[in-house]
Amino acid sequence: MFPALETELKQETLPDPYEDFMYHHLQYYGYFKAQRGSLPNSATHQHVWKNNPRYLLSGSFGEREDVIPDPLQKEKLLWPTCLCSAVHRQLEAVSRDSLMLGSSLLKSRQLLHDEFGEVNPCLREPRDLFAAFSSSGPLQAPRWPIECEVIKENLHHIEWVPPQPEYFYQPTGNEKLPEIVGEEKGTVVYQLDSVPTEGSYFTSSRVGGKRGIIRELAVTLQGPEDNTLLFESRFESGNLQKAVRVDTYEYELTLRTDLYTNKHTQWFYFRVQNTRKDATYRFTIVNLLKPKSLYTIGMKPLMYSQLDASTHNIGWRREGNEIRYYKNNRDDGRQLFYCLTWTIQFPHDQDTCFFAHFYPYTYTDLQCYLLSVANNPVQSQFCKLRTLCRSLAGNTVYLLTITNPARTPQEAAAKKAVVLSARVHPGESNGSWIMKGFLDFILSNSPDAQLLRDIFIFKVVPMLNPDGVIVGNYRCSLAGRDLNRHYKTILKESFPCIWYTRNMIKRLLEEREVLLYCDFHGHSRKNNIFLYGCNSNDRKYWLHERVFPLMLSKNAPDKFSFHSCNFKVQKCKEGTGRVVMWRMGILNSYTMESTFGGSTLGHKRDTHFTTEDLKSLGYHVCDTLLDFCDPDRTKFMQCLAELKELLQQEIHKKFNELGQDMDLEGSWSDISLSDIESSTSGSDSSLSDGLPLHLLNIAHEVNQKKKMCKKKKKKPLQTRKQRNEQYQKNNLMRELKLTEDVPERAGFASTLRKQPTFFRNSENASSSTMRNDKPRLNELRGRDKGTSLDPSKMASLILTKNKERMQTEKPGFIVSCSPKRSTNPSQEPVPDMKPNWSRNRYPATRRGRATMTVYPSLHIYTYP
Repeated sequence: MFPALETELKQETLPDPYEDFMYHHLQYYGYFKAQRGSLPNSATHQHVWKNNPRYLLSGSFGEREDVIPDPLQKEKLLWPTCLCSAVHRQLEAVSRDSLMLGSSLLKSRQLLHDEFGEVNPCLREPRDLFAAFSSSGPLQAPRWPIECEVIKENLHHIEWVPPQPEYFYQPTGNEKLPEIVGEEKGTVVYQLDSVPTEGSYFTSSRVGGKRGIIRELAVTLQGPEDNTLLFESRFESGNLQKAVRVDTYEYELTLRTDLYTNKHTQWFYFRVQNTRKDATYRFTIVNLLKPKSLYTIGMKPLMYSQLDASTHNIGWRREGNEIRYYKNNRDDGRQLFYCLTWTIQFPHDQDTCFFAHFYPYTYTDLQCYLLSVANNPVQSQFCKLRTLCRSLAGNTVYLLTITNPARTPQEAAAKKAVVLSARVHPGESNGSWIMKGFLDFILSNSPDAQLLRDIFIFKVVPMLNPDGVIVGNYRCSLAGRDLNRHYKTILKESFPCIWYTRNMIKRLLEEREVLLYCDFHGHSRKNNIFLYGCNSNDRKYWLHERVFPLMLSKNAPDKFSFHSCNFKVQKCKEGTGRVVMWRMGILNSYTMESTFGGSTLGHKRDTHFTTEDLKSLGYHVCDTLLDFCDPDRTKFMQCLAELKELLQQEIHKKFNELGQDMDLEGSWSDISLSDIESSTSGSDSSLSDGLPLHLLNIAHEVNQKKKMCKKKKKKPLQTRKQRNEQYQKNNLMRELKLTEDVPERAGFASTLRKQPTFFRNSENASSSTMRNDKPRLNELRGRDKGTSLDPSKMASLILTKNKERMQTEKPGFIVSCSPKRSTNPSQEPVPDMKPNWSRNRYPATRRGRATMTVYPSLHIYTYP
């Protein structure tokens, strides 16, 4: 359109060095394969980035369209017909050497320009490294391990709050304990084959999981009268390995272990079809691993009917009768299993129903919620969504930063931080419901929420283990390990979610104070909601870590139990998030445990928790934060005084249990809090510690190769002094050997004449060794301090002792030792003197070796 101007621009401009570097960098790694001419140039595209909305970020998600491919349209945008001649004069006036520094057209696109082309002293907000998802496009599809089969159905459950409380099941004592018969006497109606076996490890993933045709695993019905249930669990967060029909309406179910492991069977979530309304069905899960469970004290499974949801708007509800949790009677000799059995009557014929351990909350549910936040024009102003990292399977781990924009830099720097996370254990979906309640409140227009956004910066990781959530694991990631035992890890590639979370908090601590860290979990053996914390070792902040939990118990008295809280730091929990963050300097570092069951407190006593109950706790966390940080410290000091009184009572109780009576008025505060508290009753994941499975396999292979190619271990190198001593000892042994084997040799006397010099040098060279042999040295020097032995006499003593030892070791072999062989026969050895030379000091020479020729002694020394 303007060929002359375009030619002039090409002649006058130099390539942007940054773009030139990025072009070669991306092309080298295969990320850019187009021609160089198709690259956008900052000199010609700066107005496009500023004015064209297609290049701007959408909300906070980094939506960005590709560069406009139409050259005519690009030319229209860049060079409008009203282009003034001043621009031409500016290009002609700028010299070639100063063009890149002086021309506003050649500035980096990261700099903001005003409408006159002048550079403002600020940078454009950087684009996301990973595109989260478009506010108008489809969601990012979950990525599965390539071994997993996934059905092509999108499941959605409505949220519903029961109008009446759902009470615990009350055992009657007449519940049936069905005997486990297995597939030997039953019929397998569902079996999941495409599951990674123990010993394998995660290699790669793809959207949709395993390639190829998805097989139908459920049995084929023989006609409309066939009442066999059709099972399915190959959907997001689903977990069911096998179903065996043992009677007309009775089924034995086997749960799938966490992928790449042989343990952690707790979470279940599966679908049944072809139901009958008037029949009583019995389901028995046969391979649970925990000896204690909330099912023993009244917890019921959850059921969801699609017909009820579509016609009556009824969602998940607690159902089940004759509920028993008991020990499995089939012992395979390797693992002790437990069973859960219950009966159910379906509400409709030919219905599709779901059963679950707790209210499911999937990765897709999270993405839908975050998409609604991104599309909200108000919430997206103070909630910035970023990608923290990618999981092992390539799923996005999201990080939310929630705060109101500060008016001044000083105000921004004064804000403290609060860090919250959830779903490090994928089967503990109650953590996601608490997190959802927190986000609902903190993103609302409530005055309290606005105040919290004014004074805090919230860093939120809503789903730490998306891979485990997608595949239906209960506790582990695709590395086959419990992530909440690896917060100290240095293996970024094996545990990326944990490594990046810890690194983010570490950088945050360098910028500002982190007031509170809390990781949301679920608990399978205790009712109510409670916290695990860490006892402070600083007497200045004694009991301060217990103030927040006590305040929370006062704000939610019918849900939160302070008496169930524990603040003991156990050695087996050193790798957990709360302990690692506490050691990094966060005093108020907690794990929030919410039960799978319900409450035993207040007006909610003996009732199950609903999703609304859990979401309300997210609101109570925000409310307690305001009380905890109230400038008026009255509430804080009242809680601190109450804590001291409670602690005194606990100490007295402990002493009474021990049968001791002690006055604690003056010294009670010096007692270690860890001695008072018992250990936490959380899950034992010690079997899930260690290296990730793929590295464990590599380590095993390396160890096997080492065993096969094991070489003899070399002796460590000796110092110069040690080599001198060893040489002297070897030389003396060689001379002694010669004197024993060739006593008649004429050169024997001349050899012994060399001894005085040798021993003088030997004494100097090995003085440190001789100091340790003082008793023997004193014997050689004589019992009288004034008596000294001649060197020739010392040699005679050596020969005499050596022959006595040889006669003792080899009976029948007599060697005579004549005094004439001594160079000084006038001095005989003292009769009662027995030089105590250690045997290992001068080891005996092998008798089978050939006799060596006698040569004059050569004493070779090395010098520094």
